[in-house]
Amino acid sequence: MFSMMEAARLEALHLAEDPASGLKAVIAIHNTRFGPALGGCRYLPYADEQSAIGDAIRLAQGMSYKAALAGIDHGGGKAVIIRPPHLQSRAALFEAFGRFIETLNGRYITAIDSGTSSADMDCIAQYTNHATSTTSEGDPSPHTALGVFAGIRATAQARLGSDDLEGLRVAIQGLGNVGFALAEALHAAGVELLVSDLDAGRVQLAVEQLGAHPIASDALLTTPCDILAPCGLGGVLNAQTVAHLRCAAVAGAANNQLASPEVADQLEARGILYAPDYVLNAGGLIYVALRHRGEELPAITAHLAQISRRLTEVYAHAQAEKRSPARVADYLAESLLYRT
Repeated sequence: MFSMMEAARLEALHLAEDPASGLKAVIAIHNTRFGPALGGCRYLPYADEQSAIGDAIRLAQGMSYKAALAGIDHGGGKAVIIRPPHLQSRAALFEAFGRFIETLNGRYITAIDSGTSSADMDCIAQYTNHATSTTSEGDPSPHTALGVFAGIRATAQARLGSDDLEGLRVAIQGLGNVGFALAEALHAAGVELLVSDLDAGRVQLAVEQLGAHPIASDALLTTPCDILAPCGLGGVLNAQTVAHLRCAAVAGAANNQLASPEVADQLEARGILYAPDYVLNAGGLIYVALRHRGEELPAITAHLAQISRRLTEVYAHAQAEKRSPARVADYLAESLLYRT
């Protein structure tokens, strides 16, 4: 466990168990240089505790990089709750988690993530002020999608010479809250949509409402398109899948799209422009951070413009240095987080 923390440069790792509610939780705090750690809470089944801990550490590091480049006064953290096979009361579990967060005295602020909802955050908020994306604060997903949409325009400008998306073919993998909102924005911009999702109902909805073309999940990554937008779970880009991509750029909302850092170099070698995911999908983080401190929507929307500017900066550095944008983004984030 300590070797995992050292490799990720993690500040702290907290574990909690509450037999009465069934809570088994991990909170990873990666970096608090710029403020308290902020990051979502995942509620998923895990094969074992080690997998849950590894997920929390990896995601917390990504949140630090995301927060640093987004220019908000927060560090990165992540919580993982291991979903039990049998649960008597979901509310009781999340209330217990709220009591756990309160013991950290503000060093970590939680938010919704995979498997959790605003209703869960309401339960947590009964016992701590260090929770955001509650029902009253709203769902960050539309703002994540707005940021990704702006980033796709910046990516089209950098790779295709214009930020006009009309007539482009964009393949979206994953039609969850963010993926579907992104599809709606792209459709309004005149994009031809290719979509896949394990939920056939979501695909059908995109076909009916957005004129999207359904593609089998195992075929989407090899389907010709201008921009591939991974919007599901991470790790979809590996040595095997990248070798068969037929796109000019990859720009999507999913976290941790690269199975390993070397995959970024493989994309670069193939001439496929990669939008670093934690730069592109920072809209949700910006929204929950600013809403938590009481900012109104106009100020939040204005801050979302930071995503496009930062991404353009990353692309300019990458082109000048003949390096992958992913390597450049990591360097810029680490320069902010670890400079002396």
